[in-house]
Order: sequence, then C-alpha cells, then structure tokens
Amino acid sequence: MSERTDCRQPVIITLPDGSEREFPAGLTGLEIASSIGKKLAQDALAIVVDGDLRDLDTAIVSNASVSIVTFDSAEGKNIFWHSSSHLMAQAIEELWPGTKFGAGPAIEQGFYYDISSTERFGEEELRQIEAKMVEISGRNSTVRREQMPREQAIEFFRNIRKDPYKVEILEETLKDVKTVSVYHQDGFADLCSGPHLPATGKIKAVQLSNVSSSYWRGDSSRETMQRIYGISFPSEKLLREHTARMEEARKRDHRKIGAELSLFMLTPEVGSGLPIWLPKGAIVRNELETFLKEEQRKRGYLPVYTPHIGNIELYKRSGHYPYYSDSQFPPLTYKDETGREEQYLLKPMNCPHHHLIYSSALRSYRDLPIRLTEFGTVYRHEQSGELNGLVRARGFTQDDSHIYCRPDQLVDEICSAIDLTRFVFRTLGFDDVETRLSMHDPANQSKYGGTSEVWEQAEKDVKEAADRMGISYFIGIGEASFYGPKIDFIVRDAIGRKWQLGTVQVDYVMPERFDLAYIGSDGQKHRPVVIHRAPFGSMERFIGVLIEHTAGNFPLWLAPVQVVVLPIAEDVHDYARSIHTKLHEAGIRAEIDLRSEKIGKKIRESEISKIPCMLVIGRNEQEKGEVSLRRHRKGDEGCYGVSDIIALLRKEIDQRS
Repeated sequence: MSERTDCRQPVIITLPDGSEREFPAGLTGLEIASSIGKKLAQDALAIVVDGDLRDLDTAIVSNASVSIVTFDSAEGKNIFWHSSSHLMAQAIEELWPGTKFGAGPAIEQGFYYDISSTERFGEEELRQIEAKMVEISGRNSTVRREQMPREQAIEFFRNIRKDPYKVEILEETLKDVKTVSVYHQDGFADLCSGPHLPATGKIKAVQLSNVSSSYWRGDSSRETMQRIYGISFPSEKLLREHTARMEEARKRDHRKIGAELSLFMLTPEVGSGLPIWLPKGAIVRNELETFLKEEQRKRGYLPVYTPHIGNIELYKRSGHYPYYSDSQFPPLTYKDETGREEQYLLKPMNCPHHHLIYSSALRSYRDLPIRLTEFGTVYRHEQSGELNGLVRARGFTQDDSHIYCRPDQLVDEICSAIDLTRFVFRTLGFDDVETRLSMHDPANQSKYGGTSEVWEQAEKDVKEAADRMGISYFIGIGEASFYGPKIDFIVRDAIGRKWQLGTVQVDYVMPERFDLAYIGSDGQKHRPVVIHRAPFGSMERFIGVLIEHTAGNFPLWLAPVQVVVLPIAEDVHDYARSIHTKLHEAGIRAEIDLRSEKIGKKIRESEISKIPCMLVIGRNEQEKGEVSLRRHRKGDEGCYGVSDIIALLRKEIDQRS
C-alpha cells in the first residue's frame, strides 16, 4: 500500500468540516473514508466531489472538496434504493429469463421497476423475488461501471442483452449523447448514469410491497408493463422500524379516517379523483379558508372570483395549454349560432384569469403592489394510477394569490409571502419544514419561458429573499416552474414523511405574455413582476396531509364537532339541553347525546369520533351549576362553571391554540 501511494503526487482534500488533508493523487472515495474511520468506511456508499455525486471507487487526481455519502442522507437513500432496483431486476432475470426492463428509479420511499414479462406477478412471486435478492446480496458481487460510446451501447443492448427498451432510450432520449455508462453485477447489466453501491452485499433487508400496471414511458398508447414496488435497508433493524412506520401510516390514512369521521367521499358516480365534501369535512375546510382569508385581509390582499372554464386561447397565451396538455381534460368544443367553432378548457390554473383582472384597468406605480387572492378550483386529468384520495385529485382548490409589484418591491413581497407561509404552518402544527429553492436547468433552457437573463435575475431575487428571511434551504436544479423559480416548502409530518405543500414563485415571463404594465413616476410604461403564492398549495392536499399528521385529532378550533354534551341520566337532560344551547349561542360547535346508554359507552364513542371536549353532566354538576370537562386522549380535567367553561373554550378557539 505504501509503495503504491508514495509514487503518487499529493492532492489536497477539503472535508465537510472545512479541514484539509493531503493524500496521494489517485486515491478513491473508499480510501478517504477509511482514513477517517473504520465505521465510516463500512457505511460509505458513494462520494461527492466538488458537488458531483460519484461512485465510491472514483479516483481523485486533483485538489477537491469531498464528502462521504451514507444511507443517513437523502443522496445515500437515493443511491441505495436505485441500486436496489437493479438488484431486483437481476433477481427477476435469474428467476424468469427473457424478462425485459423499462425504467427502475429510486422514489421517495424505496424504488420500483417497470418490467415486461409473460409471468403475472402476485404475492407469491414477490416473495420469490425477495428471497433471490437476499441470495444475490449474500454473494456480495462487485458493482462495476463501464463507459462506452452510445453506438456500442446500442449494439450491446440489442444483440447481447436483447432489451429493446434500453435500445429505444439510447436511440431517442440519449440520441445527442456521445458516451453512456453501463453498470454490471454478476451477469446482469443495466444502462444507468449512476452512481451505485460498490457491491450488492450492502443491501441487507428487502421488502417488496405491491405490483401495479404502467405504460411504457407513461404513454397510454404504448405497451402495458408491470411495475413492482419495494424498499430496502442496510440492516434488518431499519426494515423493522420502517414496517412499524408503515403500519402507523395505514392507521393514519386520510381516506380511512375521512370515511370514519364522515369528512369527504369519493364515488365513481361522480368520477375518479373528484372528492365531495361532507358537512363535517366542509366545516374543516371552511375554518381553514376563514383563517387564511382573515390573515390575508390584514396583509392587504383583495379577493376575486374567476370561472371554472375559460377560452382555450387564454391558456395558449399563458403557455399552460402546451406545457400541461398531457394532464388536462380534453377541450370542450361547440359552435355558436353563426357556426363559428369555439373551444373551452376546464381551468388548469387561476393565474391567467388574475392577469386579465390586473390588465383590466390602468395601473400607476403608486397602486402597486396589488395582491389578488382566490380560493379557485382547478382541474387536472391525472393518471388513474396516480390518484390518491385528497392528496392527488383531479379537481382541487388552490389558495391562489398573485402579487403584482414593481421590481424595487419584489424582494420585500417575497419575504412577506414567506412570512405568511411560515405563519400558516406554525398555526397548523407543522414545525419541521424544509425549504427548497427550485431553480431552472440552464442546460435545458428550451423547457422554460423567458430568456436566460430573466431567469438569472429571478433566481437572484429568490435567493436574496430567502437569505434575508434566514431560511435554511437547499437548491433543486430543474425543479422550477416553466415561468419562474420557486421557493417550495416541504413539511415533515408526525411520523417523519415529507410532503411538499406551500410555494412562492417569481414570474417575469407572464407579465411579458400578457403585456402587463404600470405607469411609472417618469410617466412611462413599465413591466411589473408577478409573485405566485399559495401557503396551503391545494385545500384537498393540505387537508389530506393534515388528517394524516394529526391522525384526525384536530385542534379544538378546527374540529367539526368541538364539544359533545354527555348527560349521565334522563333527569339531567333539561340542564344538558340548556348548556348545549349556550354553547351554540357562544358560537361553539356542539352536539348532545341524549341516548339512554351508559356514560362509559358515550365517552368511548366520543373518543372514537375524536371530539376534543366532552362535558359530562350528572346530578352533582346540575346542583352546582357546573360541568365536568374531559379532553380527548387526556381524560378528566375537573369541574367548571358554565360561563367559565364557555370562556375557556372560546379563548382556545379564538387563539387557534
């Protein structure tokens, strides 16, 4: 080892803590990890060299900043699960030779692979694949990256691997690429940019969850494939912890709780992905809307309403129709009395309508900023396999606002929008929030509207606002909207899952497309900047996430039924009714249970219904003019006078505590 390394020229490696170490040139990521510690070397999956993810065996030949990637990081999980999709494909190929493979990415929780096989995969087959994956892992086969010219790769996958899906990717998607990489493990090989695990033995525990159908390349006109989902871990302990979380997630499933608490319904008689709000769910939604409307009014927002459909030319002008045509309902076409044909579209976005409202009057620089807001319902034709109750629907309502401001006001307005979004999350109990600055991909400029200069300015403004607000953020290249960069807020729920909810977006493109203007202090026309802002994102998705975050245990101010009055015996019914009436008069949502059931059963059923407060009334309470307060999941909290309990509850509700 020393003879080999002594002949190499030294390089300076800067570690994440800022320290610098000198190593011989040509050392690998594994060698760096080993020099730091044995445990780190065991856990190492890959390295980051000057910001780029690389395989662990990458040789470093010049000075660089280097960090070691482990499973604990987001990058590590992504690499681990992507490698696991390759391991699953190898297992399937060994069990059912001749299987063809489409795409096999890592996803937020695990991985999947789209496959084409004559075998129909079910529960028994999944267990066979799991066993084979564990067997292959036990071989601890080296994973090797091979660079080859694209034309050579086409021949390899056409004549050796005989996989037409990889050939199609090489001939169409990668047609402008000169060199590609192929990863080998045992006799299996897959087209992939990597990086990957150094060996299959890193994957110690595997769980395949389900099989669904998919279309090759997401195109419904192409062949149907089988999509197998799974997750994997570097230890059995981590898998057991994951299984426990998944069990808790099933208990918290918003579709299950939504049905149990009569919040919303989904029925094929209306259509997939089109939720109907039941009275109790409508109360939750209305309370959230009222909360945000009150706060927006304080901050100078002006309410507007726009229709559910619009002329298709409006969305062509905005760019939404060509950019989102695959996820929109087909246009509605009809002929007027003159025979002229017109096309209308179910509204995919609210912003084009708001831009027309802005341009309907001459605006002065003194009028700006103008903040328009609407709870506007929009429609997207999501694939049926992607629908998921409220969190992925075809009809949903956005808490959409558009701020029209002068360039000199822009950063202040972004900061204000950030502040409002954080206020909303704090009030609703989302305390663990990540922030992503979603930037465009300069290498794919044609995907976006506007010039590179406009994007440079917009991204500078977004970063300045985030820095001023003291936000800890990470950069997401290629995550921007087609018209501008975004600040995306990603909340972590009570069981550790991440959900993207609120967003703040800067837009220099739409003002150009809609010729928006204001008269400046110089008497000339100037172009405003637009901020798109939605703290909830969509009401449906936000409430779905909130249900799972709270397990349906809403805070008092938000609960559909805030209080239930529980008389112990019939001789106190009149007193119970009087309390029920006073609660209603105080604006507290209350029910009364006058059934001739034992009080224990009434309490149990109220607990199951997740009602925050129970007022238990017996002869003693009636004689003293009091009530006995029980809290959901907490139990007895003592007796209160009627006026005192109403004041206490009213304060909690008003403070949204």
